[in-house]
Amino acid sequence: MKSYFLLAFLLVFSCKTETPQIPEAPKETTTLSKTHIDPHNGYSEAVAVEANGIKTIYISGQVGEGSSFEAQFSDALGKLLNTLENSGATFDDVVKYNTYIVNYSPDMLPAFRAVRKELLGDTDMPASTLVGVEALGLPEWGVEIEAVAVVKK
Repeated sequence: MKSYFLLAFLLVFSCKTETPQIPEAPKETTTLSKTHIDPHNGYSEAVAVEANGIKTIYISGQVGEGSSFEAQFSDALGKLLNTLENSGATFDDVVKYNTYIVNYSPDMLPAFRAVRKELLGDTDMPASTLVGVEALGLPEWGVEIEAVAVVKK
């Protein structure tokens, strides 16, 4: 009986092989830098994050002033373009933007498209979302636009 245990013990340990260790790849260190653009009232108009030669710019909601939807939308787009410029970018660098319109109805879409085309063109456009909302931050705000831009350094 002892010989069976000894034989089993020898078989178990003689068959055991070590798993080869795969060396870990060296980990690259990525340095991020963050720049706050025009900070005021508890937020920044934009924040630029740079890493590996790419700058991503997150632009806060830009609201327009005016007595009509078209005037507010045009003003908000103008402020967006100004914030892009202050951030070292242009609208061509925008990869995504969202537009929020108070009390939106589908009959506003032709005016939306006309103002957008006049100020931004209509080719090679970024991804876009249009959302109708009940209200924005202040009662006089009818349109708000936020965007994300990417610039290769």
